[in-house]
Amino acid sequence: MTTALPLLTPRDLAAPLAWRQGVAVSAATFLGQAALLAESLPARGRPVNLCQDRYHFALGLVAALLRGQTSLMPPNALPETLRSLPAAGSTPYALVDDAALEAGGLARVFIVPPADAPLATAVPLIPCALEAVWLLTSGSTGAPQPHAKLWGALVANIAAEAERLAEMLGRPSLQGLNLLATVPAQHSYGFESTVLLALLGGASFDAGRPFYPADIAAALARLPAPRALVTTPFHLKTLLRAGVALPPVELVLSATAPLSPQLAAQAEAVLGGRLVEIYGCTEAGQVAARRTTAGETWRTLGALRLWRETGADGERYLVQGGHVADATPLADLLELDDAQQFRLLGRANDLIHVAGKRSSLAHLDFHLNRIPGVADGAFWMPEEQADGITRPVAFVVAPTLSAAQVMQALREHLEAAFVPRRVVHVAALPREATGKLTASALARFARDALSEGEHFDIPADHAAFAGHFPGRPLLPGVVLLSLVMRTLDSRPALRERLGATPQIVQVKFLSPVGPGARLHVQLREQGSGVAFEVRREDTVVARGQLGPGVPG
Repeated sequence: MTTALPLLTPRDLAAPLAWRQGVAVSAATFLGQAALLAESLPARGRPVNLCQDRYHFALGLVAALLRGQTSLMPPNALPETLRSLPAAGSTPYALVDDAALEAGGLARVFIVPPADAPLATAVPLIPCALEAVWLLTSGSTGAPQPHAKLWGALVANIAAEAERLAEMLGRPSLQGLNLLATVPAQHSYGFESTVLLALLGGASFDAGRPFYPADIAAALARLPAPRALVTTPFHLKTLLRAGVALPPVELVLSATAPLSPQLAAQAEAVLGGRLVEIYGCTEAGQVAARRTTAGETWRTLGALRLWRETGADGERYLVQGGHVADATPLADLLELDDAQQFRLLGRANDLIHVAGKRSSLAHLDFHLNRIPGVADGAFWMPEEQADGITRPVAFVVAPTLSAAQVMQALREHLEAAFVPRRVVHVAALPREATGKLTASALARFARDALSEGEHFDIPADHAAFAGHFPGRPLLPGVVLLSLVMRTLDSRPALRERLGATPQIVQVKFLSPVGPGARLHVQLREQGSGVAFEVRREDTVVARGQLGPGVPG
């Protein structure tokens, strides 16, 4: 039984492993620098790799592996997130390449490639059972939840990806393919399909992460052919819309959301290479791939197999085999042709029901974003309306289209129940650096965009804290209601609806409010009255309804 596997797939150590501003860095140089850096890391601890330069990230990752340490990869680099990282008996510390980066109070280790490192002459072995990384996702409590990835499983996963990509490109291997990515190395997709695809798949990676179309074109031009662009539907759409001249690429790799056939065909026509999508999840890693212009069907990687399981909670789909040792449920609904081929129907947790009909938000978003003139768009389901029917709202970045034109285009592809009654034009959607739009971010954005509301900052010296309560200051409910009334007074149409003396029909106080809180009061019409909600970020602190006053 194999107990350790090489850090690099077999390759010429003198050949490029990475590129920095058009200058090649050999595998021998990289391994020598990583070995020297490993000696400077703390003897104990778990590194949180926050390096923005992809080469620095890779050095930090490999140095930690050589130290036998597990790298933590949080969902974001916000100080609040970093302060809540699980220690599990080993103190986290931050690997950084930017002195200005706030690391949430963690001790910082700066990653600087040592210029005097000797060239490596051999590839080190890493124990298969080593937890190479913890991919951290936000749980229901908001605290990051770890998903451990063993080195042996990562090697198997990337080998299956590299084999499939080489097969789809008609190449014997990925040796010599140069990767440029618009996604960060900390994201599971960027981690697997750039840094690991170079270390374990035979390709080479560019250290940068260009964002603007002109920068992407310039970065591609610096790389020698054959090139690959690792990106997302959002970034790819922005790049193609810009109309900048782009060097030819052999491969465009996309993930994080399904891509429309039209955009895939446009990408292949403009960039000259094949567009391949990767499907996966944090729990199972990379699961399947497809060439989008060849059809809707996905095929699993390597020895992975899928099946459906039906239980009391409904149906779910599981994957196992290859790098997935245990049967792992997927978060999506699939249509299986067999154990290896399927079509993706949408997220299991984003199914929506309107007027007795069922669809998924992913399906609606797909058709919204394929409309010519829509640069970006997303559907959102608000809370139940007064008539008991919840209707979707569409947010679009579409400066040349009217709301009526967007709705008309959607009617050609969607059942009438799912055509939005309201299309809201926005300047941009709150996407992450990967192009991903999380449900929580969209919900906050939608509530702010749709609500008749106001923001209030509660100072630490607010007079109400004096007697509520010694040692634990809490804002009284009557003060929260006064903020609701102030917001109502700033909305003449809603105030007129309730008359001169509005009544509190009902109110619930759900969470305490302390000094320094920033509150958002939201109002909306409900029946003959006005519903209100007071939030502190994602937390509802009070909710209720105002009604018309009784005539005197």
